[in-house]
Amino acid sequence: MFRSLGLVLLLALAVPSLSGAAPFVPTDDAQVLERLPNKPGDPAARGLRDLRRRLAADPNNPAVATDLAERYFRLAVREGDPRFVGYAQAALTPWWKDRDPPVDVLVLRAGLTQYLHDFEAAIADLSLALAREPDNLTAWSYRSVIYIVQARYDEARSDCRELVRRAPTSLVANACEPTVDALTGHAESAYAALQQALSAYPRAPANERLWVLTRLGEIAHRLGRSAEAEAHFRTALGLGIHDAYLLATYAEFLLDAKRPQEVVDLLKDHTRNDVLLLRLALAEKALDLPAAKQRQAVVQARIDAARQRQDKLHLSDEALFELACLHHPRAAAQLARENWDLGQREPSDARILLEAALAARDPTIGRPAVEWLEGNRHEDRKLLHLAQQLKAIEP
Repeated sequence: MFRSLGLVLLLALAVPSLSGAAPFVPTDDAQVLERLPNKPGDPAARGLRDLRRRLAADPNNPAVATDLAERYFRLAVREGDPRFVGYAQAALTPWWKDRDPPVDVLVLRAGLTQYLHDFEAAIADLSLALAREPDNLTAWSYRSVIYIVQARYDEARSDCRELVRRAPTSLVANACEPTVDALTGHAESAYAALQQALSAYPRAPANERLWVLTRLGEIAHRLGRSAEAEAHFRTALGLGIHDAYLLATYAEFLLDAKRPQEVVDLLKDHTRNDVLLLRLALAEKALDLPAAKQRQAVVQARIDAARQRQDKLHLSDEALFELACLHHPRAAAQLARENWDLGQREPSDARILLEAALAARDPTIGRPAVEWLEGNRHEDRKLLHLAQQLKAIEP
């Protein structure tokens, strides 16, 4: 299972959910599932091949199955490719519907189901895991993250405090509650607490420091402190860890700053990932580059493929594409509202809902985001301005 508390929070908070495809189970051991994004002889690729062989020989071995599923899950996170989630599910087939699997399976199953936006099933699995292993840090981490995504901030804060009680010297555990505070009217104190935590644990694993630096960049950006935000993002990039969420967040910062060429330079080699591909397409469109139309067609093809799978987990980015590339505000507003109603309620979800509702001149469809902002005393300057504009056109 996950051996790093920082990694599990990084995975859960930073993963853009892309697809709800059903698990694919090959019928032939010789069938090629995927050409993995590794060089020939890469140790990671060899490790996957070895685990697949071991699982084929002993498909009911939970240790091997969870190891393989975890590695596929990490590939899904890194590459933004939903097929790896299907492969991870397939590895867990003997326990996927089991009501009482081993705790490691419960926690990893919850990670996969939260990735697929089945939040209630994930919470049920995590609660069962915690009833059996109250000191399971990964389970506390995942559940706090899901509560944050759903804007269930009191429950998230409670789980964050349990993390600190059980892992008092962990950087990410100490950064958990400030992450909640940053969304609930205490952005300034949260920013200071995250900086203090980062200074207090200079030897924390690089992935944990990346996670905190990204949070710091986001909070500074929300508060209008562009220079500080950029410094945090660049320090995080300097750690040399490929992280799709960091790249997407920094790209959005650059787009807001009207620096699209830097987005092209940042993302031109990351087109496998749908979330990053869309940001690249937006930057190329802003620059009116010859590649822009072709890039937009690729994004459209991937969205069409998701629709064919009856995938409702890409709705926020689909709404952004409809609004910013196709200029269909009504369709964008409907997609953004559907995404919100499914329980995805983070600042980025609020932003696309407000922007689309404003473009469609429909304050009713964007009202839940306004209520979320006001009810939680959220301090993002851009979102507050959008909400004010939306309220101004109410009849």
